[in-house]
Amino acid sequence: MSEVVSIDFPQQDSFRHRVRVLLVDDQLIIVEAIRRMLVAEADIEFHFVTDAARAHAAAAVLRPTVILQDLVMPGTDGFDLIRQYRVDAALRSVPVIVLSAKEDPKLKAHSFAVGANDYLVKLPDALELLARIRYHSAAHISRLERDEAFRFLRESQQKLADANVQLQKLAALDGLTGIGNRRAFDDIVQREWQRGQRTQKPLSMLLCDVDRFKLYNDEFGHQAGDLCLKKVAAVLTEQLKRPADLAARYGGEEFAIVLPETDLEGAMKLAEACRARLAGLALEHPCSEAGMVTISVGVASLVPAPEHRAEDLIASADKALYAAKAEGRNRVRQG
Repeated sequence: MSEVVSIDFPQQDSFRHRVRVLLVDDQLIIVEAIRRMLVAEADIEFHFVTDAARAHAAAAVLRPTVILQDLVMPGTDGFDLIRQYRVDAALRSVPVIVLSAKEDPKLKAHSFAVGANDYLVKLPDALELLARIRYHSAAHISRLERDEAFRFLRESQQKLADANVQLQKLAALDGLTGIGNRRAFDDIVQREWQRGQRTQKPLSMLLCDVDRFKLYNDEFGHQAGDLCLKKVAAVLTEQLKRPADLAARYGGEEFAIVLPETDLEGAMKLAEACRARLAGLALEHPCSEAGMVTISVGVASLVPAPEHRAEDLIASADKALYAAKAEGRNRVRQG
């Protein structure tokens, strides 16, 4: 038998819930009597503290399932200790059984008023004490297990929500290039078109095609072709400066860029920057007119209106791309 505060107790989660009694009483004769009442009970841990000034700290470390609290101790009012337990979030729900030397209705009433759960005159009958310890401990352990279950459920729900968000992000990415895929493009176009109708701000689009890409694949193989597409995607995303701008793989060797609140002039400048940046890399392509990997770009811009559809913007950009390719590739044209 030793002072509880002299023991280095592990954290709550490392020693599962069981009946754990903390007796706070300055009289060793009472401590020994209670110990004897409990010593044969294998399911009950018994701890005590005789220094009232250390009782709160001891309870915070031990996390008992029930506290047996003396009311009269040197330099400390037992009622004040109960109040301290009740304002401590970690101890607020721990049951407190008052052990009093008096059978006094006023003391009982005050004990309950400050937060005690039960009241016994010491020394109580052993069977009664055991019954009350187990009753209050069982209720407290049930609360702890319920709270743990709710916490686990909340954590599981949050993990599931996070996983769903991640899956949605992955579902919107092109597996090869890591930029947006066709699904992301379609969603963004529709969303930005609707927003443009509300704000009456222009929406611009670039459609880009890697020139003579089939011949590049034939010459260097599909692995080199995949690497080429990754480099093109990197060049396009490198030119985007705003979070709302989107680069996506439109299909095969075609890419698209969506530029909300951007007029035709701004879109043309960006398109030319993308074309020039890729040409500046001078990636070898002997089957291309320029002898290197290049892109043709079609640009279109519209202020969304009821008489138009988002498909009109895409068609205009596609028509401009066709014109760029027909005029010799490696150039930018507007629709």
